[in-house]
Amino acid sequence: MSEQTSQNTTPEQPRHPKPGLYRHYKGGLYTLLCVGRHSETEEWLVTYRCDSQGTYWVRPLDMWLQTVQGVPRFALIEDDYQQPRGA
Repeated sequence: MSEQTSQNTTPEQPRHPKPGLYRHYKGGLYTLLCVGRHSETEEWLVTYRCDSQGTYWVRPLDMWLQTVQGVPRFALIEDDYQQPRGA
């Protein structure tokens, strides 16, 4: 989890995943766009896109960071700060 998280945290802001391309434990590819807070509950949420369908989703941060069957639910493949492939 540490390679997927930002070092910039405060007591109010937990460690959060970097924007980038992730593989779901079932194999799908998803692009994490941002982490934000729910305006009423202040729960941290992840906004992401299903790359195969072009649909957008929001999921609780805690759920995004969970492990399922011993592997991360979402594993970082390429973050937005890496050089493009083939560069």
